[in-house]
Amino acid sequence: MAEHDFRYSLLNPQHTLNECRALAPGRYQVTGNGGSINAGDTLLVTLKGSRDLCLRLQVEKVRHLINPPGQWLAVANGPAFRELEIRHWSVDCDGCGKHLDFEFAVDAKLGEKARAPAAEARIGELGWKAVDGRHLCPKCPASA
Repeated sequence: MAEHDFRYSLLNPQHTLNECRALAPGRYQVTGNGGSINAGDTLLVTLKGSRDLCLRLQVEKVRHLINPPGQWLAVANGPAFRELEIRHWSVDCDGCGKHLDFEFAVDAKLGEKARAPAAEARIGELGWKAVDGRHLCPKCPASA
């Protein structure tokens, strides 16, 4: 099982993503060139409208096309969003004062109550910790 990186920051004409669209919440159709995609592989795909967020999709099945050479069509599973919303937030470290501007993805249909948990999950992905309502950067100890 291989991981293929199709994020915008890695533009390469022999290894490109043509289209990624949602078939249903959590199910995606992806078309691309290159990369020798196989069932069970992981695709990293940039979220439209985002600076640095990406979807991690698990390829369920793939069909390699004859024309044009190297093109493929895959059906993949990933995060289930009914209405994707990309939000921008910022936090300051309560230990050293370091500032973090970040973005996170949330299902807009879930409303305001889903934003804080999604933001906390993204902060965790970035290496920050949330301890008793305080935010700590990776360099600050949890006891700060």
